[in-house]
Amino acid sequence: MDMSSTASTPSSATEAPLTAAQIPLARHPDDAAMIRAAAELTRDLNVARPEIYWPDFLICTLLGYAAMALAMTAQSPFALFGWGLASVLTLYRAALFIHELTHIRPTALPGFRFAWNALIGVPLLAPSFMYEGVHSLHHARTRYGTDEDPEYLPLARMKPWTVPLFVLISALGPIAVLLRFGLLSPLSLLSAKLRRVIVARYSSLSINPNFQRRMPEGAFRRMWIAQESAASIWAISLMTLVATGRIPLRIFLIGLGIHSGIVVINQIRTLVAHLWENEGEVMSVTGQYLDSVNVPPPGFLPAVWAPVGLRYHALHHLLPGLPYHALGEAHRRLIAALPANSSYHGASYQGLPGLVGRLLRSSFSTTAR
Repeated sequence: MDMSSTASTPSSATEAPLTAAQIPLARHPDDAAMIRAAAELTRDLNVARPEIYWPDFLICTLLGYAAMALAMTAQSPFALFGWGLASVLTLYRAALFIHELTHIRPTALPGFRFAWNALIGVPLLAPSFMYEGVHSLHHARTRYGTDEDPEYLPLARMKPWTVPLFVLISALGPIAVLLRFGLLSPLSLLSAKLRRVIVARYSSLSINPNFQRRMPEGAFRRMWIAQESAASIWAISLMTLVATGRIPLRIFLIGLGIHSGIVVINQIRTLVAHLWENEGEVMSVTGQYLDSVNVPPPGFLPAVWAPVGLRYHALHHLLPGLPYHALGEAHRRLIAALPANSSYHGASYQGLPGLVGRLLRSSFSTTAR
């Protein structure tokens, strides 16, 4: 059945037509007016501005590492917690520029990819090759929400215990990447079979356990090898310095805790980045938009837990090439231009608690059926 006609025509004399909210997202027709307005009203916003990217990234990085150093030398639990939290939040913002790397043209910000990997990607053992070439699949028109999407799980249709487990398991992320680069990378030099497994299963920042990555080729392969080699050297050096006592265990554990905090906050953000209601069907652009989440102003906290433009995640799925600093202005223009019945208004939510509650209710109701 064509769902676009279902929204406006009763199937029988006794049935009322489905409203837009009642149409399953996987079968939601495209809102042509919204898509056209999004393209037309934001054409002048598509330029990445170095004068915004560089200071934002470098200041957050500097503050994050300074706060980490103060946490490591703190003499009281309160100071340790305060500086540790400051380090988590500022390094988290700096780390999320990896998302921008996957969307902006390299020529738009010369040197930015190298600087990000040198200052954040390699030290946090999350070099950009683990996201570049992966995140683009999440935005592919026929892959989003399907089993071929590396960044999608139907969490709203899964068991309720899946939601807390999804967050708790991320706390082990720093240990996992330490072993991946410090142990598995060197071992893979000895076995082509192990290398294929590592590339397929352990070389992407993804949440879909069925996703398997292809072997890299060409210029991307060369970039991958350079980044992986640097991360491997760093991981081996770090483990050696801790094992020999050159880095005190307390210092190492504080750094590991800060790293874990960054990963957990990002996992919580991921938990509410979408409604996670699709079960493998190919969706329309509007369906993908409505399955994604905007948390616009006036709330301040979303700018903390979803920084670098990710509070406008639904809008980002509508306009993936728009730089993070332009998303706020694009949202204001679309809110002002589109009528109240536009699909655009259907992806805005108030905050984190309501979104987590919605996800939990959906998982409980699925279990009850």
